[in-house]
Amino acid sequence: MATASAHKSLTKCTNTFLLFPLSKKQHSIYTLHLHQRPLCNGCYLSMNGCRKGQSRGPVGTIETQTLEPVATTSMALYSLKMTISKMKSEPPYRSSSGIVRLQVPIEEEEVEAIDWLHSQNHLLLPRCFFSGREHNSFDSNGRSLVSVAGVGSAVSFCQPHPFSYWDWISIRRFLSESCPLIRAYGAIRFNAKAKVSSEWLPFGSFYFMIPQVEFNELEGGSMLTTTIAWDNTISWSWEDAINALQETLSKVSASIVRFPKQAPPTLILSSHDIPSKIYWDIAVNRALEMIKKNNSLLTKVVLARSTRVVPTTNIDPLTWLACLTVESENAYQFLLQPPNAPAFIGNTPEQLFHRKWLHITSEALAGTRARGASMALDRQIELDLLTSPKDDIEFTIVRDTIRRKLEGVCENVMIKPKKMIRKLPRIQHLFAQLAGRLRSEEDEFKILSSLHPSPAVCGFPTEEAQLLIAKTEVFDRGMYAGPVGWFGGGESEFAVGIRSALVEKDHGALIYAGTGIVEGSNPYLEWDELELKTSQFTKLLKLDLPLRQKVDCK
Repeated sequence: MATASAHKSLTKCTNTFLLFPLSKKQHSIYTLHLHQRPLCNGCYLSMNGCRKGQSRGPVGTIETQTLEPVATTSMALYSLKMTISKMKSEPPYRSSSGIVRLQVPIEEEEVEAIDWLHSQNHLLLPRCFFSGREHNSFDSNGRSLVSVAGVGSAVSFCQPHPFSYWDWISIRRFLSESCPLIRAYGAIRFNAKAKVSSEWLPFGSFYFMIPQVEFNELEGGSMLTTTIAWDNTISWSWEDAINALQETLSKVSASIVRFPKQAPPTLILSSHDIPSKIYWDIAVNRALEMIKKNNSLLTKVVLARSTRVVPTTNIDPLTWLACLTVESENAYQFLLQPPNAPAFIGNTPEQLFHRKWLHITSEALAGTRARGASMALDRQIELDLLTSPKDDIEFTIVRDTIRRKLEGVCENVMIKPKKMIRKLPRIQHLFAQLAGRLRSEEDEFKILSSLHPSPAVCGFPTEEAQLLIAKTEVFDRGMYAGPVGWFGGGESEFAVGIRSALVEKDHGALIYAGTGIVEGSNPYLEWDELELKTSQFTKLLKLDLPLRQKVDCK
């Protein structure tokens, strides 16, 4: 028979998710998702920071404490456990809400964030990983932040409704310029109004988390941290928060093993493309007909493909992510995984925006070519891309649309360079960087909602492109091509969730890719571009083995 405390905990778990009316199908899937979550002992508890009834103002206490440096990760974990135990017996805060980060610098042991996270694979907890393309964030000692890995959520933010200004406020109230490394990591759906498929349901319309336990990989060091968040107005007290943190800390492994950054040989049972090559050709030709119509406003639409690969053994999303870090130059790496959910991973070259105080940068990225096998061939391909009329049309649409959107919120918008090549290990793109100055930090939500969806992943005009995508695509993009990144106090950064995959235990992986369709596009060449973009994932699988069955679906 369940104890009273276990019943209370289960109620809190339920309240965390089911806050708004759902369809019967969605309700049944949500209920199944909740029933699959581990219950007490070991019930995974988390405060949902965007529950009804919360305060709109900042939490009462926002604080970062730096403990004495130690030599190893295990010593850092011990230090945090002792400090938390003392804080539990002698509560230092009387405010009804707050968030406190405890961090322990590690001075001798060299550990990568992804190795630390892989060492926590036994935990049935939400987790996240984010590695920025440029290391512009710094700790209190001026060391740049390379990668962040987190498990558990001190506070999560997840709802089925579209991400709104008030949801942004719900996140911002836990953040402060005085505590810049308290961040909410997460992602937003490409189209919050589209029908949600079962594999994406645990993510809601958006999912953000401030990790309970976090490993920060720095240039020249690292830190192990914990975060405690509480808010009495939404029935999550200091006692609830510290008990949940102790439960998580008791399961965190202090033994860090460097795992091989290569995928093991894998046999493929099946591979399904949605749409198939035949239906892709039909979809692209229909889009071209729409673009060519005299009365049509549509000049570009981005059509995508979903490929389900099912191997004989489960795919470890962290192993895949680690393999992608080899191609990390000029790209963001990310992993986001709610409790008992698939893992959304990616290696994206495209920045949506970066905010540092009032300064905003964004990028235009369009046009794709493979890299050449030699320097001479690579240069020839580069020149072909730079002089291609079709690619110039696509790129100009993206760049000028982003410029206009920035001008609606920012002052002094500049484009520099206006057009150049950005080279990645296997691919090269046309590229431009844009910058401006926000009139107010309160305009950050306007920047996010204005820039997403980018014409690089949707099309132009946005409304017409979204309508055609909804009519054409028969799969759920989910967080693919949506914003993925983090909110912080004085700084935030989001990438565009392309070059990504959804990895699900016992169900293989869904690999996503899209291409921009403009006047002059060729369905056959666009299909080849899809193959090129997904190759960073498919090369990890032995797709040419006899066991593989190729099944195309509409």
